[in-house]
Amino acid sequence: MPIRVFDFFSGCGGTSAGFRNAGMLNTFALDIDADSAKTFSTNFPGVPFLRQDISQVSTEYIRPLVEACGNDPLLFCGCAPCQPFTKQRTSPKQDDVRVPLLGEFQRFVGHYSPEYVFVENVPGMQKVWKSDGIFQKFTDFLKTSGYSVDFGIVASQGYGVPQQRRRLVLIASRVGEISHPEKTHGPGTNNLRFSSVRDWIGHLPPITAGEEHATVSNHRAACLSQDNIERIAMTPPGCGRESWLPHLQLKCHKTHNGHTDVYGRMRWDEPASGLTTRCISLSNGRFGHPEQNRAISVREAACLQTFPESFVFHGNLNSKARQIGNAVPVKLAEVFGRHFVEHLQQNVNRVTNMQSLYNVEQTEGGIYGAV
Repeated sequence: MPIRVFDFFSGCGGTSAGFRNAGMLNTFALDIDADSAKTFSTNFPGVPFLRQDISQVSTEYIRPLVEACGNDPLLFCGCAPCQPFTKQRTSPKQDDVRVPLLGEFQRFVGHYSPEYVFVENVPGMQKVWKSDGIFQKFTDFLKTSGYSVDFGIVASQGYGVPQQRRRLVLIASRVGEISHPEKTHGPGTNNLRFSSVRDWIGHLPPITAGEEHATVSNHRAACLSQDNIERIAMTPPGCGRESWLPHLQLKCHKTHNGHTDVYGRMRWDEPASGLTTRCISLSNGRFGHPEQNRAISVREAACLQTFPESFVFHGNLNSKARQIGNAVPVKLAEVFGRHFVEHLQQNVNRVTNMQSLYNVEQTEGGIYGAV
């Protein structure tokens, strides 16, 4: 009885890749971005993909796919664009068209009542615009719909991701009580140390700024000006602009003590800082290679997001970085995916009984609500 995954706001497929590794079956994906659609379809051949604005999609669109799943349990994941909720947005606009997307996802969950729900976003999602209560309304909806719900801030390095990435993760089940899985790495676990930058990119061949490797897919680094090459050459691992000579200092930094990560290098034997949509830009974070005088490449960024090296990205350099930075780390999704699979195994009798009840209801008039 495999869990069938319907991935809304799939992006390039980080969540789907992790769930696939956990033994789930990718059944459907939706995203509005053209490059993400091409990346996803390349790496998940045969999985139906709809490139569309979710607000323009009827719940009836996926009915044939849902019905084709038979009695297999469903998981709907909805990792909506996170930019409206990031801490960098100090004056968020409530008319941002991306804000109600969680409500659009709720529309599909309410219509089909999947056995499991997974949502991942930045921590700010549960804090922004409390008066509007977007996240609170969603959790209340799940609870009143009979779901067991658990959510909280997750440190990705605790689940094998070589990255200090904090995210809000919500999981829900209507087949039994559920809670977040235990951490797999770090203090208090099975003696597994945090994964490091070296673990995931130390084996990749060296390249220079602006170079693309001839044989390693997507192993391409952004160009750097001569001044920036001098700056990173003076930057030790784990350090930033504090190590530069005076003539390399930027005027905007002389009276500004914030954003100390920009122009910084990673350390080989520690997790990286959290990757963003500009994770291959030296000036936008601690994205400098630990040793080589350049920012990390697209492939290195993907590795730090725990994508397999066989995973191919499409689009220009900035688009690839955006897809990778927006993605759910594959290892994080895999741990949660295995947790769902184990939960199903522990509650399989309950699932069977619920399906029997649903089959009776369907015979008497259908189990789905109005569109």
